Amino acid sequence: MILDMLAESARKRVEAAKRNMSLNDLKSRIFCNGEARKFHGREHHAFEKSLRRDGISFICEVKRASPSKGMIAQDFPYREIAMEYEEAGAHAISVLTEPEYFKGKDVYLEEISRRVKIPVLRKDFIVDEYQIYEAKLMGADAVLLICSLLDTGTIGRYIEICDMMGLSALVEAHTEEEVGSAIEAGARVIGVNNRNLKTFEVDINNCIALRKLVPEGIIYVAESGIQTPEHISALEEAGVNAVLIGETLMRSRDKKAMLSYLRGAGVDMS
Repeated sequence: MILDMLAESARKRVEAAKRNMSLNDLKSRIFCNGEARKFHGREHHAFEKSLRRDGISFICEVKRASPSKGMIAQDFPYREIAMEYEEAGAHAISVLTEPEYFKGKDVYLEEISRRVKIPVLRKDFIVDEYQIYEAKLMGADAVLLICSLLDTGTIGRYIEICDMMGLSALVEAHTEEEVGSAIEAGARVIGVNNRNLKTFEVDINNCIALRKLVPEGIIYVAESGIQTPEHISALEEAGVNAVLIGETLMRSRDKKAMLSYLRGAGVDMS
């Protein structure tokens, strides 16, 4: 299964990274007198603060490839893409750092974080707390924690580690059981993936059906398969607080126009 392969690849990356820099050395670069440093002038928990607003929030993704779609963007001016998202009114940016299957790089996040003012999410396959500290040092404001990879206790512990550094955790679920795990772990931001990571099938109604399980006050994010203003309207009507959009934007030549179109701003994308 692809998720198992992604997790194993992540473990190997962590092992290699630890040979170059120990966890204690990593922490020493993050904490000063017991307090986590703030990078690039953004406040602690900036990610979730940016998503708490009236109306639906947009997390726009910088992604070169995926296991289900292959290469999405041969031409990949990632810095310019991120700045275009910010200028278009994105509330946060998601950056893939997984190198083998998504063709991501840590440097993408590092450079984007320095260039934009809005919060940045490290989207990767977290299997070790080391990766959370890495994300902080890269300049991330949030990390992705996937319920399919982590048990409830581990998610809760990783959220605590995030909180120590002022990071937010986007806890991703796909099923009713996983939503329950995210809530039990203390997630403040829950993302429901409309893509089944085992089959890659996408059903946008998945996040609508699971919305009723999540208490008010927890930020609810819809992920995958969001392509039209009608999708956005249906999600907002269902009580979704934010959407994470990747492929639809990455395949668009004019990302500003596409984001305006998705917001229902009357832009003709035909």
